[in-house]
Amino acid sequence: MHIAEGFLPPLHAAAWTAAAVPFVAHGVREIKRTTATHPESKLLLGAVGAYSFVLSAIKLPSVTGSSSHPTGTGEGAILFRPPVMAALGSVVLLFQALLLAHGGLTTLGANIMSMAVAGPWAGYGVYRLLRFAPWSVAIFCAVAVADLATYVMTSTQLALAFPDPQGGFLASWERFLGLFALTQIPLAIVEGLVGVLLMNALRSWAGPELRGLGFGADRGEEPELGIPGTEVDGDEVEEARHA
Repeated sequence: MHIAEGFLPPLHAAAWTAAAVPFVAHGVREIKRTTATHPESKLLLGAVGAYSFVLSAIKLPSVTGSSSHPTGTGEGAILFRPPVMAALGSVVLLFQALLLAHGGLTTLGANIMSMAVAGPWAGYGVYRLLRFAPWSVAIFCAVAVADLATYVMTSTQLALAFPDPQGGFLASWERFLGLFALTQIPLAIVEGLVGVLLMNALRSWAGPELRGLGFGADRGEEPELGIPGTEVDGDEVEEARHA
């Protein structure tokens, strides 16, 4: 959920920017480490960023000063882990602010914290918790929760900035949550379904890259054998196990 340019009070905007900086810096280091260790994953990394850019550019009117939209960050968090999405999501949000006037520079830190930090970590956490559930169920829940966690974080940011005169933060938070829910819950369900289709396609189309990243190992799968549509010989299996 992109908070519009200049909508947050200056102190709040500065505080969220300061909070986002360590996450983004850590994410940049993780991207460098990932691309150095697995150079074959660069194309997939770029595709994840492009997917998030396109998906989060689909906006619906929502709370004044903000909007509802899919995020595309849950899938990236599952593939590359949440720190990478903090940096990648920051690039997505910066480009959207400069090229599409979605969000803004003063609210960039707040938008990073909601879409590129809170969402990916919540979605990845759910994915790990559901490691023994059917794979499609885990993907759907993780992607949907990443979307919903983003809107919960945005509601929190707006409630902190604009508390209700009578009920304070809680009353304002409940109101923002309720307004966002009208559009965001259906969007989260749709994004979860699209995420399952996308991840199933990637298992077939990007098998070598996913094996290199160890995708599936956290669910007790043999990464080199867990990708439909790919074949490996015995020597490759043995080398992957030793690695």
